[in-house]
Amino acid sequence: MKNYALITGSSKGLGLSIARSLAKRKFDLILVARSELTLKSLSVALSKEFGIKVAIFPTDLSIPGAASKLAEWCISNEFKISILVNNAGYGVWGNFDSVAIEEQQNMLQLNINAVVEITHSFLPLLKRHKQSYILNVASTAAYQALPTFSLYAASKAFILSFTRGLRFELKTQNISVTCLSPGPIDTDFADRAGLHMLTDMAAKFNMMPDEVAEAGVRAMFLKRSEVIPGFTNKISAFAARILPKALLEKIGANIYKI
Repeated sequence: MKNYALITGSSKGLGLSIARSLAKRKFDLILVARSELTLKSLSVALSKEFGIKVAIFPTDLSIPGAASKLAEWCISNEFKISILVNNAGYGVWGNFDSVAIEEQQNMLQLNINAVVEITHSFLPLLKRHKQSYILNVASTAAYQALPTFSLYAASKAFILSFTRGLRFELKTQNISVTCLSPGPIDTDFADRAGLHMLTDMAAKFNMMPDEVAEAGVRAMFLKRSEVIPGFTNKISAFAARILPKALLEKIGANIYKI
C-alpha cells in the first residue's frame, strides 16, 4: 500500500495545485474541503489522470471539532499518511472594529486552531514512517503587521512561528516541517476577503498556483525550513526584516486602505 498525502483546502487554487503536484509523484491523496460535490468530481479526475487512489473528507474545518473528526476518520480507515499539508485558510479585510467578531473568530479557527489541532492529531501517524513531512502554508503577510488585514497577517505570523518551533522540536525525529509563504496567487482569495478593488493591481504581481505549489513541494522534500516563491516576494520579506516597522505599516495601510 502506498503512502497518502493529506491536503486541507484542496478543492481549488493552491491546495488543488499541491494535490496535483503530489499526485504526479504517485502519492495517494486525501482531499479535505467543504464541497462534497467538488471533491467527488476531483477524486474521479485525479484518479483517472494519475492512476492513484483518492479519498475525500468533506468538512468545514472552521467548525470546532471538525479537525478531530478528520483524524478519527483517517485512523479508522488505517490510512498510511506520510505527508500533511495544512493549506486551508482565508482572510478577512477591514478595520478590526468594523468587522463582525464572529467572522474574525471563524477565520482564526481555520487559520490557527484547525492547523494546531490537525497537526497534533496526525503526528502519531506521521511518526510511523521512515520519513514524513509537514507543509504549512503561511503568507508573505506573516512578516509584517498589515492594517485592515491585522488578524489575517497575525494568523500567518503564528503559522510561520509555529512551523519553525515545531521543526526544531522534531529535528531528531523522522518528520521534516516546512513553511510555504507565498505572495499574491491567481486564486479567489481577494474576492473572498472582500478586496475586489485590488484585483487588477494584484494581477500584476500574481503567481500561478501550480508554480507556487511546485516550489512548496520541492522545498518540503528538500527538508527546507521555509520557502518564499518569487523574486519580488523574497525581496518584500527581506525588506520586512530590515526596514522600520512603522514605515512598513504605513506602506501596508496605503495598499489595503479602506
